[in-house]
Amino acid sequence: MSALAYDGAAMLGRQLRRARNNPGLLILTQTMPISMLLFFGYVFGSALAVPGEEYRRFLVPGLLVATAAGGIMTGMFQAAQDTHRGVMDRFRTLPMSRAAVPLGQVAADLVLTAAGTAPFLLVGLAVGWRIEGGALAAAGAFALLLLFRFTAVWIGVFLGLLTRNEEAAGQLGGATFLLPLLSSAYIPTEGLPGWLRTAAEWNPISAVTTALRDLFGNAPVPDGAAWPVAHPIAGSLAWCAVLLAVFVPLAVRTYAAGPR
Repeated sequence: MSALAYDGAAMLGRQLRRARNNPGLLILTQTMPISMLLFFGYVFGSALAVPGEEYRRFLVPGLLVATAAGGIMTGMFQAAQDTHRGVMDRFRTLPMSRAAVPLGQVAADLVLTAAGTAPFLLVGLAVGWRIEGGALAAAGAFALLLLFRFTAVWIGVFLGLLTRNEEAAGQLGGATFLLPLLSSAYIPTEGLPGWLRTAAEWNPISAVTTALRDLFGNAPVPDGAAWPVAHPIAGSLAWCAVLLAVFVPLAVRTYAAGPR
């Protein structure tokens, strides 16, 4: 086993034990998307042009992606907390791969996200959401969702290492709640003004959301959309590849450099 794999597995175990010792956070992160599904689905659904059960089928993929985008906030806070409390400094003194610490955090988050998606999907099924695109397409949708979460957490880890302060990271992370609002996660973009629709459709969340809706068979790809939404699977993969190519090296280098 390579040094990175061995050290990364050790960091993965550490992060999972950390999550086990903080069950309140796990419960909150799992119940928040369910609460939003019930609130948006039954309150906003009655006021939109896509009403009732049809809107809830439209909403479930959007909330899955919005929750995945929340990995920015989660990764940012945990990395900033460890940096602020000196945990990262102690890790740097150990003879281990420099990429292992951020990789372990990202991998643990991915495990917890995969497990935490199940309760949300059960509630989605209860309110009328269905997988209508076939088993293979659904598997592709879940793989794409986890890839996007993986990407989001790497962004958060870099930002958390950069801020080095858990209070600042918490405040900055709260601002990421706005990202799904400027996307197609909650509403169709066709009715938005031209400039706002363009901005929303170039948001990576819109591409991934449209890809999930298409793969699940919940909604067709909208006509006349920007390229990432008109070609949602290719657009989602392209966004993830670009963001990973930028933020993985930045996160590893920032961790290795330490405080300045």
